[in-house]
Amino acid sequence: MAADPNYLWGIFQRVDKDRSNQISAIELGQALSNGTWTPFNPETVRMMIGMFDRDRSGTINFQEFQQLWKYVTDWQTTFRSHDRDNSGSIDNQELNVALTSFGYRMSPNFCQMLVRKFDRQGRGTIAFDDFVQCCVSLQTLTDAFRKHDTQQRGVVTINYEQFLEMVFSLLLSTV
Repeated sequence: MAADPNYLWGIFQRVDKDRSNQISAIELGQALSNGTWTPFNPETVRMMIGMFDRDRSGTINFQEFQQLWKYVTDWQTTFRSHDRDNSGSIDNQELNVALTSFGYRMSPNFCQMLVRKFDRQGRGTIAFDDFVQCCVSLQTLTDAFRKHDTQQRGVVTINYEQFLEMVFSLLLSTV
C-alpha cells in the first residue's frame, strides 16, 4: 500500500531544509532515524541517494523521494520481522535467519564477519541503517558475481583484470 502523496509531500518539505525542492544526502541523513539515537550511517544515506537519484544530480526530487520512502519502509518491516528479540538491532543469529529468508546460504562464520563489518557501535549487533547497507552491499556483490556465473553454479572463473574491473566498477558506482 502506497503512502498518501499529500502526507509524503509534507514530510518532503520538512526534510528539504534549504527549500530547493531537492533533498541532499545531508538533509536526508538528518531526517532519518535508525532507532538507536545515533546518526544514520552516512554511507547508507549516500547509497540510498545513489539508488534513487535517476537524473544523477546528487539529490532526490519528490518523485524519487516517494520511491525511497517505500524502499525504507519495506526495509523497516523486514528488519522488525527479523529482530526477534525486539532489541532494535540484529544479532548474528537473526542476520543468518534474515539472509536465509532472502535465499542466501551463508556459514555462521560469514555472518559473524558481516556483523563485525557492519557493526558501527561495537555491540556485536547491527542497527537498522547498517542492516540496510549490509543487505544492499550483499545484493550488489551477488549481482556482480552472477554476471560471471553464466551457468548459475555458484562458481566463477575470472582473470585478475576481470576481478579488478568488477571490484572497481562497484566501488565507482557508489562514489
